[in-house]
Amino acid sequence: MNTRTCPCGLPGSYDACCGRFHSGAASAPTAEALMRSRYSAFVKGDTGYLLRTWHPRTRPEELDLDPGMRWTGLEILDTADGSAFHAKGIVTFRASYRGGSLHERSRFERVDGAWVYVDGDFLD
Repeated sequence: MNTRTCPCGLPGSYDACCGRFHSGAASAPTAEALMRSRYSAFVKGDTGYLLRTWHPRTRPEELDLDPGMRWTGLEILDTADGSAFHAKGIVTFRASYRGGSLHERSRFERVDGAWVYVDGDFLD
């Protein structure tokens, strides 16, 4: 079992947190949980998960991640809707990396019951 802390910032191990979503053992129950798991996938370089959790109408054909990118932290700034009772949600976050940060308001929707990332607006 992997006892390392999950990159998404929540307490607990990677396996018990975002790792279960990455492996397919569970699906993210909220838009925020999906946002956190996608951040962790960027940290881990898991392009398969990122593409699987991207809305079919906005998903790129392929995803080339920069192997030199070092993500250093995630801060959830705001959420709107995105619970088990919603079809859409918005998560505003700041993802830090060595040398800067990415500030985005992301839109999420459910497709066949599962949360997926649609798109986002950069705020800085």
